[in-house]
Amino acid sequence: MDQAAQSMIRNLEEKTGRTIAEWVGVTRGLGDLKHGQLVKALKEQHGLTHGYANLVVHVARESPALQPRDEDVDLVAAQYAGAKEALRSIYDAVAKAVIAFGPDVELAPKKAYVSLRRSKQFALVQPSTKTRVDVGINLKGVAPTGRLEAAGSFNSMVSHRVKLSSPSQVDAELVAWLRQAYDQA
Repeated sequence: MDQAAQSMIRNLEEKTGRTIAEWVGVTRGLGDLKHGQLVKALKEQHGLTHGYANLVVHVARESPALQPRDEDVDLVAAQYAGAKEALRSIYDAVAKAVIAFGPDVELAPKKAYVSLRRSKQFALVQPSTKTRVDVGINLKGVAPTGRLEAAGSFNSMVSHRVKLSSPSQVDAELVAWLRQAYDQA
């Protein structure tokens, strides 16, 4: 990275109180947009100047240290291969929503599911059948109700489960439950 970019990064952190890594997390939370769309969103939604927004997008897109590891990509790809391929858009919608919570969100793929972590696991996403993705959520002191059901035998690492068959079900209600679990983690 050249000296001018390093200087801009230092200035960005001083002016905004956020590190470049935190801004990269914000950028990733905006979804799979084109470069210009990401710059515009950072300017409009977060008040960055054009130069800083452009820098953040370049760092988010080009820095190898900030990109997912190949083995993580492979685990997620394997989970949504074959008959479960159509479910990948549900996972992507959940991941996009959770990444927007902050730069401390970690997506940790395992063989059968993806653990959603902060300082500890607060949720997980698992393609359970050919037609359904289950989101397990750790919610302390919350009674199961409606689509937020008790986890039961689904997974002992979470307290609740929400069954999803469409990306449209990654709605404000689900995101609020996930946010609550994230805040408790």
